Amino acid sequence: MNNYELMVIFTPVLSDEEFKAAQKKYASLVTSVKGEVIHENAWGLKSLAYPIQKKTTGLYWVLEFTAPSDFNEKMKIQLLRDESVLRHLVTKLDKYAVEYNAKKKSGAPTGKERIAKAVEA
Repeated sequence: MNNYELMVIFTPVLSDEEFKAAQKKYASLVTSVKGEVIHENAWGLKSLAYPIQKKTTGLYWVLEFTAPSDFNEKMKIQLLRDESVLRHLVTKLDKYAVEYNAKKKSGAPTGKERIAKAVEA
């Protein structure tokens, strides 16, 4: 099992219910292959750096999960078939990224926060 992070940009015309249903669909796809969802974060509506399919905003969603390495191809096929997905990116996380994400979720100071705290003291 490897650690991954999936970022998906959905079309902004989705309702809240459709957005949550899409999130649940991909999270359940991870658990169906005996993977584990570690953390979900719906960023909501954000501006895009450049227009995609004539849209200037998108609904962002980030999912951190563990899954077998052959699962990524199945996930990619599902994401490409889904018309509500504008863009997606799956990133394999190394041990340092997993550790950083765990610290960030727990509220421990990381990177800039730790340096700012040292400067203040």
